Amino acid sequence: MKSWFLALAVLAAAGAQAADIELEGNRLVVSGMLDGSAVDQFMEHLGSGNVRTVMFENSLGGTAEVAGAYARAIRASGVNTEARGQCHAACAYAFLAGKEHRFARGFQVNGLLIPLAARPDPQDLATRWRGDEAQKTLAEFTEPAPDSGAGGLRERWQPTQGVLFTSTPTLFGRVYNTFYCDGTQGRDMSRCEVLSDADPYKLGVLTP
Repeated sequence: MKSWFLALAVLAAAGAQAADIELEGNRLVVSGMLDGSAVDQFMEHLGSGNVRTVMFENSLGGTAEVAGAYARAIRASGVNTEARGQCHAACAYAFLAGKEHRFARGFQVNGLLIPLAARPDPQDLATRWRGDEAQKTLAEFTEPAPDSGAGGLRERWQPTQGVLFTSTPTLFGRVYNTFYCDGTQGRDMSRCEVLSDADPYKLGVLTP
């Protein structure tokens, strides 16, 4: 587990680059931050009808508004999504918009950090990411808070606060763990709280 946290720290240090879009057959690979710089290119590829899967690879952030734009385009086109490596914050909400959403195969450690403003209780955790509920959660960040002023969105979008789902390869198959990160840990995810009975497949975060 320590090696995973070290790998994440390295990615975080290099994760501020703008989004990069590359078409690989019928798979559209999106890496880097979802900052809006590649939205037009992304829409153009999805509009071509040639894309079956959007692969998010090592995307550690972005804005709530851009996450919404990616998510709407993914839902409208009916494509599947995959996460390879780390997919955090804005990336996670775009990922959840896929018709089917899975972690990629391979020997890499996969992680999905979904921002939340507070620690979820068991009932909330069980229903929050099923169907349209995921998009209702996104609306909490894309709709300005009352009397928040111009900085309201930025203050409520905390890219290191939320629920982190991880998948680690072992000799006996993949091991899945779920954590709640309150944001005070920064990029040191080893300080996050382990959540029990939070299997990503049972919660609808990952599809079979």
